[in-house]
Amino acid sequence: MYALVKDDNIQKIINNPKAMIIDDVQYPAKIFQLWSQSEKEAIGIYEIIVDKTNYKDLAYYNNTNSTYTFADGQVTESWGTATAKDLDDLLWTQEDKDNGDLPKTALIGDVKVIGLKNQKKKIIKQQASVLLEKTDWHNHKALDDDTYTIPDNIKNYRADVRAKSNEMETQIDACTTVDELKELYEYTEQEDGTITRPLAEFPEEI
Repeated sequence: MYALVKDDNIQKIINNPKAMIIDDVQYPAKIFQLWSQSEKEAIGIYEIIVDKTNYKDLAYYNNTNSTYTFADGQVTESWGTATAKDLDDLLWTQEDKDNGDLPKTALIGDVKVIGLKNQKKKIIKQQASVLLEKTDWHNHKALDDDTYTIPDNIKNYRADVRAKSNEMETQIDACTTVDELKELYEYTEQEDGTITRPLAEFPEEI
């Protein structure tokens, strides 16, 4: 992206190269590719430097809108301080009702915004359900056929899936900050060369 600067003030943001009129002079779009940086800056076109120092993962944080500044011959896009999303569910309150914000279909105490913990736990439950569905037919067959015995490896696998699901939910519930929750999902290389994360993993499918 580029910015058009005049008298040290940003006039407009240019998202894509295009023909432009600057100080009554028509410039074709190809100057963005053909002209050098200094040539573009001579007519007020500056490439935008993106500073993501304050920008954080959208899965865990709400970022501010970006702002553009011109200083020391450089245009910079940057963000303000990000706000962590709520770990726990946000509920509708009496104050919401008094302010007229409570929807007609909601009651005080209903969930207004699902917290990060419950979002993550919902995904784990869904993943566990998908894994178990693949061997559900063993249970159905055992119910329909008294002579059928579910193989031990299937029983053990299904028990392991449930155990790991519960373990992961316990790990998530133990988090007291958004950063702790985020770290559970971050993979790092160990001394033995394996790539692991703090959060437990489901057993390999059989």
